[in-house]
Amino acid sequence: MPVATLTAGSPVSEAYARLTAAVPGMRVTELSACDPVPRGAGWVGADELAAGGDALAAFLAWDDAQVLRDHGRRGRPDVIAGFGLHRYAWYACLLVTAPWFLLRRVPTVPVAGTAFHRTERRLAVRTEGFACLPDDPAAGLPGARVVADEAGLRAEVRTAVAAHFAPLLDGFGPRLRRGRRAQWGMATDEVVDGLWYLAQRLGEEDRARAELELLLPANQAAPYTGAPGFRNLTAPDGRELPTRDRVSCCLSYTLDPADTCLSCPRTSDAERLRRMTEEAAC
Repeated sequence: MPVATLTAGSPVSEAYARLTAAVPGMRVTELSACDPVPRGAGWVGADELAAGGDALAAFLAWDDAQVLRDHGRRGRPDVIAGFGLHRYAWYACLLVTAPWFLLRRVPTVPVAGTAFHRTERRLAVRTEGFACLPDDPAAGLPGARVVADEAGLRAEVRTAVAAHFAPLLDGFGPRLRRGRRAQWGMATDEVVDGLWYLAQRLGEEDRARAELELLLPANQAAPYTGAPGFRNLTAPDGRELPTRDRVSCCLSYTLDPADTCLSCPRTSDAERLRRMTEEAAC
């Protein structure tokens, strides 16, 4: 269990510092109440993406150009929209889940106070209060919402991510060509994959797996759908190798049938073992 500490800066500054140190290239800038949310020069506001207008179209044009460059042809509009949503949401979910995992503090991250610079992997965020446990040294600070126990804190995580994600699905949704249940399956995957990756970088994968299973029990954490789906595969040499079954598919196979994610429902266990053992041998 992590020990909550009270350091200089906001109650979640320490978590964001550890996050950006662990995830290559990622940077998080916390905004004060007086700081403007960045716009222009590569920045896009989360509220602009949620609005679903010109800013979203310009954001997705980057994915469209990348697919054309890498594959020599354009992807379907729904595939491009899925790529774009993932490339924002993977980072944005960590703004909530990293402080929870590292400090047991859950910030509120409104879309109106968040901006993303995709090519530099930068996020600017103005949090609005946070939830914490009764024994947290930050429990008496302004903006603190004290919850009774770990179950209450997990509920705060689900609520905070959903409050940020729901407007984004309003913006991206018409382009995704997936029903709302499937869209929330995508949200489940973003929450799980981002924190799982961070925990691997920090050497805390086992704890992250256990906590994510409690955070998102199978089809019992509405509006999220599915579950983390963690399991182990046994390699030919007897090693247990961790994997998971994603709830959703990114549809990259529509561009290249052989291009499936390691945790994609379309990727067989034999193929997963082949890739994982080859990676381990490198």
